[in-house]
Amino acid sequence: MHVRQAIAILVAITGPLTAAAQLPSQPKFKIDPSNRTLTVMAEERVSVDPDLAIVHIGFESKVADAKTAYAEGARTSNAIVAALKQAGLPETAIRSESQRLESIDAKNHKFKLVQTWTVKSPPERAAEVLDIAVNAGATESGEIDWTVQDLRSLEDQALDHAAGRARSDAAVMAKASGAKLGAVLYLTNQVSGSSNLAALANYNNAAEFEVKADRFRAAPPLAIEPRKVSRTATVYAVFAIE
Repeated sequence: MHVRQAIAILVAITGPLTAAAQLPSQPKFKIDPSNRTLTVMAEERVSVDPDLAIVHIGFESKVADAKTAYAEGARTSNAIVAALKQAGLPETAIRSESQRLESIDAKNHKFKLVQTWTVKSPPERAAEVLDIAVNAGATESGEIDWTVQDLRSLEDQALDHAAGRARSDAAVMAKASGAKLGAVLYLTNQVSGSSNLAALANYNNAAEFEVKADRFRAAPPLAIEPRKVSRTATVYAVFAIE
């Protein structure tokens, strides 16, 4: 597990005069000599190796009349799914995303069949799954989502780290000001994924094939390295100080 952290400390220690403190998007707190507080914001990011890869595969048939495009698409569709099953992937791991007979030239009654799937596999088999699909006829495939099966556990880890960091830094700040850290008066949190990093990971690991699959039959699978899965937790805490 890899943890990166960024900490921001906001300190509001009362003096003899009445003042007010407000966190962004948080309720106002009245601060006076009888209500001395210290406000802390802590952020922690937890990153782990993925234990699940979701490979996006699909194809487009040749442009033809509706009946021909559908028939060709059906053959390709069945060939791809059969190849994946033959490789040992369970039927429950293969899920259709979309399928449509698309009009290309309405005047001349030209169509193409388009179909896409998602295939779940262990991360170490992602490149193999992609290779199997392409060799079986997939022509538009390659995007891979790296994830973990227990995302809640990962989020809990990030939140635990952030909460612990908030208390730890609050204690340090209280001690530095000659005070003692008291009870938590207010606590809120937010957990999010690393959307920008996830998008970059998918882009870097994507291969959009728009040519005939038979060109790849003699080629080895792509060199694909799984990306870390991350969750970031932010904790806002208001502590009493004594």
